[in-house]
Amino acid sequence: MNIAKRILGDELAVFESKFRASVKSNVPLLDRIMQYIVKRKGKQLRPMFVLLCARLAGEINDATYRAASLVELLHTASLVHDDVVDNSYERRGFFSTYALWKSKISVLVGDYLLSKGLLLSLSGKDYRILHLLSDAVRQMSEGELLQIEKARGLNVNEEVYFEIIKTKTASLLASACAAGAWSTSENEEITEKMRQFGEYTGIAFQIKDDLFDYGTDSIGKPTGNDIKEKKLTLPLIYTLQQVSRSRRRELVYIIKNQNRRKDKVKHVIDEVKEAGGIEYGRQKMMEYRDKAIAVLHEFPASEIRDALEEMVNYTTDRKH
Repeated sequence: MNIAKRILGDELAVFESKFRASVKSNVPLLDRIMQYIVKRKGKQLRPMFVLLCARLAGEINDATYRAASLVELLHTASLVHDDVVDNSYERRGFFSTYALWKSKISVLVGDYLLSKGLLLSLSGKDYRILHLLSDAVRQMSEGELLQIEKARGLNVNEEVYFEIIKTKTASLLASACAAGAWSTSENEEITEKMRQFGEYTGIAFQIKDDLFDYGTDSIGKPTGNDIKEKKLTLPLIYTLQQVSRSRRRELVYIIKNQNRRKDKVKHVIDEVKEAGGIEYGRQKMMEYRDKAIAVLHEFPASEIRDALEEMVNYTTDRKH
């Protein structure tokens, strides 16, 4: 992400200042929690995508910064709520909001972040951007519920899997890219192109996350967390389609009933590797990466385009 950070140095500093201002509260407890969250934010991938897509289509303006802040507010709200849903005590190597302040406060904090994002967009009359991001929130909720529904019966095929990750994960990045493009162009054709670009990138990003669970020489030891949580990811779905009926029954039984036993989880991971599930997942990930880059190449060559291409490659080459 070296090109992106160099190009966006000043803009990221402005964004950071505006984002911090957008989450301030007059309630001391809430303001303290906001400060805790802001200090532990991640790599700011989504705001960077917003800013770069805006630059690809025009000149960054106040609407762009509001769009980037809205994306980060929605993303942060979703993480706070996810930690409650998943009963997770850790987020990015630190205690989660849920671990420190428990369910009731965490749910209210997520609601607060969501409302701040809505008010921020409405204050600037960014109705098209608000529509784009609100649709992403709808899709994220539907995707999460679809995953929960399908996990109960372990009846996820490849078509359902892609529907889940397109809505649950890729929709926010797709809307972020579209919002950035709209903020500087107000052109529906360009906005739709960048939405598609973001969707392809988001799908590649999620498949990479799925591959982390199985481990490779470059990634490290497998964790098996998805298996423990009964999540059918692409490498496992492919494996279940390839093995014999009896082997499939055995694997499904382990996932349903023995998913906390390390030896059984390792057995599933070994089966996935032997069946070619890892390689299949990697192949699909690269297909979506190439689709995203193909959309980019519909725009003239520029340093901004190079930065976005670098960001796409980062999603598939990252080590964590």
